[in-house]
Amino acid sequence: MEDNNRNLILATVLSFVVILIWYTVFAPEPPVEQTADAPASQQIAADSAAAPATPSAGGAPAELGDAATSPETLRAGRVRIESPALSGSISLAGGRIDDLLLTRYRETLDAGSADVRLLAPSSATADPSIAAAGAKPYYAVYGWTPGAGTDPALVPGPSTVWERESGEVLSPGQPVTLVWDNGAGQVFRRSFELDDNYLFTVSQSVQNNGDSAFNAAPYGIIARHGRPDTQNFFVLHEGAVGMHDGQLIELKYKNIVDLEPVDREGRAEVIEVNENGWIGFTDKYWMTTLAPAPGQPFSAVVKYADGADIFQAEARYPMQTVAPGGEFTSQGYLFAGAKVWEVVSGYEESPGIQRFVDSIDWGWFYFLTKPIFRLLHWLNGFIGNMGWSIIALTFILKLLVFPLARKSYISMAKMKELQPQMEAIKERTGDDRMKYQKEVMELYKSQKVNPAAGCLPVLLQIPIFFALYKVIFVTIELRHAPWIGWIRDLAAPDPSSLLNLFGLLPFAPPAQGTLLHSLSLPALAIVLGISMWMQQKLNPAPADPAQKMIFAWMPWIFMFMLGGFASGLVLYWITNNLITIVQQYSIMTMHGHRPDFFGNIKASVPKRPKKEAARDKGK
Repeated sequence: MEDNNRNLILATVLSFVVILIWYTVFAPEPPVEQTADAPASQQIAADSAAAPATPSAGGAPAELGDAATSPETLRAGRVRIESPALSGSISLAGGRIDDLLLTRYRETLDAGSADVRLLAPSSATADPSIAAAGAKPYYAVYGWTPGAGTDPALVPGPSTVWERESGEVLSPGQPVTLVWDNGAGQVFRRSFELDDNYLFTVSQSVQNNGDSAFNAAPYGIIARHGRPDTQNFFVLHEGAVGMHDGQLIELKYKNIVDLEPVDREGRAEVIEVNENGWIGFTDKYWMTTLAPAPGQPFSAVVKYADGADIFQAEARYPMQTVAPGGEFTSQGYLFAGAKVWEVVSGYEESPGIQRFVDSIDWGWFYFLTKPIFRLLHWLNGFIGNMGWSIIALTFILKLLVFPLARKSYISMAKMKELQPQMEAIKERTGDDRMKYQKEVMELYKSQKVNPAAGCLPVLLQIPIFFALYKVIFVTIELRHAPWIGWIRDLAAPDPSSLLNLFGLLPFAPPAQGTLLHSLSLPALAIVLGISMWMQQKLNPAPADPAQKMIFAWMPWIFMFMLGGFASGLVLYWITNNLITIVQQYSIMTMHGHRPDFFGNIKASVPKRPKKEAARDKGK
């Protein structure tokens, strides 16, 4: 029994240490304070500083100037974007996609909450309603880099005012084409197509009606002004993300700022892509990405403009020479939306964006995270509720590890059978601990009992726990997903609190996600603590006072610590505990060792010595 208790304590303490490290080391850092957007005059200079002109093959695009540098650009109109998933507009100033709302998602669960805004124009060109919302400039812009012997004024750039050639509203099945004539014989066109979700098909063409060859290279840029408000979690990647010929690219914003300066580039990292790749910026749930057509070589660039405080992701295409009377067209894709697994994995199939599903941050345990998510996603499609799907997932995971758990519980039952022999060994060996351990190990070996078997199920639960934590934390399918009653977001902590009697008292509990809220005992955390306490009572309390104290406090320490975790994860842990109780009770009963559940509870209650009790009674 002593070794059995030692194994249980070891497994429990190990779990506690892992959770403690997870809770402290991986806790979010304080958010970086962001300064207000620069005034219009400053913003113009900032945009101009973002990408220095380099009119050479394979060089940087033309200067990223603000579209408000002339009265003409200020009067430039917009082309509306309307689809089942998006709404917004394209500015004719620069032909940039700089106004985009995700209509399937709300900022909060509050009634009347606004749609999530993904893209926003620079402050100088913003629509008044957008500027009033305080959105930081974040947009996609396209253009052409002039080649050798080509006047930079003859290619359209970020400040060029385009005209609408065809299409009134960009929507699925209704493309829009913009046109710009440089007056020197070259006519540029930019066409936009949009599917039912988040993929834009962008085609850029130049028609050379001049008398000589024309040299230029197309490019696409995603520009983000200022460091965004991120989650700041160690286990979550937010920043530049991409793929180059099968290799994942990940750079956090703080690492982009620390990039080494490159000639004529500023702080930048340039990666040459031979066949397949994409580049952009990712948030926890949303992403904006440039994806050239499969098989198209390009330069993937991540850069930071120090003075302007602008982050950029660029796709630069090879220099092209268009003969007189000829025409050249470059096609690529822009993903701007939510990282929905079915959507991004579908884009791997068509149009063939390689490993696009890896834009979702699957983490270190990706070999567990991916299949667990796919199973959870399938269960949700069948059940229709993520909470019940998590419960069903827990049953399936417990079923998969049941053979190991069965061996563990059988080993624990056999160890109970050996208690009389172990007590005899203890009496025979006295204080000789080495001799005692040696004879006990020989006894285990002869009876084919593994004393470490009790730890194995708990050890196996640790990577599963972390993988499920990652699934619940990063996948948008869990965001704002309700379960029952007050649990309206399984990706967020339980909003209830014992401090206000779970809503009966007229004051709000501490804010979700804070340490104080975790300590205020949400309802799910209390149920978790009780389930762990019940699981302990399947075995008698250890005789050793130190071990007994650890067992007594462990469920309640976990209860306080896990109260601030996502509701879906706490729900998984509760379900796992309850299934473990049933499994352990059933298996041990089948082997003739029915756990004395109520007797163990009674034995754990402190009792006063009989003499003291009798003396108090006499008074």
